[in-house]
Amino acid sequence: MRLVTFSTRKSTGKDAHGPIVGAADGAGRVLDLSAIAPDMTGLIKGGAEALSRVRARVAGAADGDWLAADEVDLHAPIPRPARNILCVGKNYYAHAKEFQGSGFDKSSASTEAPDLPIIFTKPASSVIGPGVAIPSGLDATHSTDYEGELAVVIGPGGRGIAAQDAPRHVFGYTIINDVTAREIQRRHVQWFLGKSLDGFCPMGPAIVTADEVGDVSALRLTTKVNGALRQDALIGQLIFDIPTLIETLSRGMTLEPGDIISTGTPQGVGIGFKPPKYLQPGDVVRIEIDRLGVLENPIA
Repeated sequence: MRLVTFSTRKSTGKDAHGPIVGAADGAGRVLDLSAIAPDMTGLIKGGAEALSRVRARVAGAADGDWLAADEVDLHAPIPRPARNILCVGKNYYAHAKEFQGSGFDKSSASTEAPDLPIIFTKPASSVIGPGVAIPSGLDATHSTDYEGELAVVIGPGGRGIAAQDAPRHVFGYTIINDVTAREIQRRHVQWFLGKSLDGFCPMGPAIVTADEVGDVSALRLTTKVNGALRQDALIGQLIFDIPTLIETLSRGMTLEPGDIISTGTPQGVGIGFKPPKYLQPGDVVRIEIDRLGVLENPIA
């Protein structure tokens, strides 16, 4: 299933309301699920029972129950995560190499590929939805960069999750743009500040449940800036796969329903070019992942 958080538009002639949780179909129509859960996190916490109710609601919905795509505005699927987004650095070999060669990697050892997953976080206040402008003006260093990433949404939580058990803890997947102010990242010799500006975590357009995605390693991720292809990789090229990441993170920390793990970005980010190709006001970043959809945001 494709699950979204949406608001209805006043232009429909109906009372605007939202944001609320809904299901989306292939035509972009949206079905209100607020009678089942108050928000996306509530739906995730409801587990298998809540998903069963969603499937029954979708199966029994009449045409008139669905809102057309032009009647709704999509938000980030989890507009305000309860905890920071967990992020993974240097998790594709080619990107690890380009980052090491960029001169911006001051926070880790000189080796290109890490021996263990590199983890940092982005605050909930950085999250914005599809179509919302990324506020590059908040980056006084004018070094705003993009990073297209697959994100994992945790369902059943837990601590000490073994890699072989990790798949049953995955609720679904979405897309994240790990927007980064590179000069802030470099100057502070760590990653949190440069990646945590307000609006620097576009997310969406939906959470697609794990059962519908199937083999996540076969998914292809592409990122385009103003229509020009910048990133193109298979999720199967991750250095540390999703079960390994879940095992690593949960070893001494309890993962909770609705936690988000952004799995890392492939080669082709702006700092990989010489000179770097930073984002400018008026640019448009489009990230697409098979079966998950398209996350597109303009730069302000």
